[in-house]
Parts: sequence; structure tokens; C-alpha cells
Amino acid sequence: MKLFYLFVLLFGMMLSAQEKATGPIISEFGAVYKISNPDFKTNVESEFKVVFDVYSSPKDPNMLNRSIETAARFLNMHSQAGVPAEQLHVALVVHGKAALDVLVSTAYKKRNAVDNPNEPLLHDLLSNKVSVILCGQSANGRGIEKSELIPGVQLALSAMTALIQLQNQGYQLIKF
Repeated sequence: MKLFYLFVLLFGMMLSAQEKATGPIISEFGAVYKISNPDFKTNVESEFKVVFDVYSSPKDPNMLNRSIETAARFLNMHSQAGVPAEQLHVALVVHGKAALDVLVSTAYKKRNAVDNPNEPLLHDLLSNKVSVILCGQSANGRGIEKSELIPGVQLALSAMTALIQLQNQGYQLIKF
């Protein structure tokens, strides 16, 4: 019987090691796996400045844009690994098909007949000092007014301009 309980305990530990967890920065989004004792160690004393190039969007307007959620995963993953939140600097440069994903739900609903599933995630990101920058060229090309943007989303001349400027400030480009 003791062997059975030992097996259950070990199996439970293996299962829990395989589960994703959100937080501590973004609690509702950005679940990641814990990596125990990695060979390539995370330098928890480094500053992490990253810009994500977000240009695609799911075909289903009810779906969360996983490219936007990547920012939440980045924050949670590094915070869980011991990097202090003040050392994490994240920006999203949004353009192309993803431009509609930064609209307030009322504007999104006019175009897609549903509320914007990305709005709660973007509110969480913005409240945690993530810069969300929309390409002005994409906005104009898609008929997006500045007043339709989720409060805090910044409008840039172009995605190219924002990406260059952020990289000049030391942000590293991550493109999926």
C-alpha cells in the first residue's frame, strides 16, 4: 500500500510539473510551463527589452490573438523565473490584420458582430506598462479612427517607424 501512495505522489508531482500557470504579472492570460533546472540559465539581473511584431489575427473574430498573448507569456515566464518586473520592458507593434484587435469592443463589434476578445488582455498588458503601438498606415488603410482604440494604445506613423525606433532604444525584435 505504501508503494501505491508513493506512486500516486510521484505521478501527481509529474503532472503538476507539466501544468501551465499564469501570473504573477498577468493573472488571467499568458500561462507558461515552469522549467526546472534549465541548462541555459536565465540571467535574472539582466534587463529584458523586447518588441513583438504583431501582424496576424485569427480568422475567427471570437478568438484571442495569441500573438498579443505572447507579451503576457513573456512577462509571466520571466517573472516566474525570478526576473524582477521592473527589469521587463515589453512593446507590441501592431499592424496588418491585427490592427482590428486593438479596437474597443463597440468599434470591434461594428466590424465583427462580437465583442473584442482581446480587450481584457490588452487592458491587463497596458496596466502593466506594456507599450501597445498601432501602425498609422494600417489604421488608415482599415478605416480605424483614433477614438476607436482601446485607451492607452498609441498610434505611430508606421509599424516600420516604431520597430526601428524601439530597436534603436535597445529593444530586441521577436517575430513569430
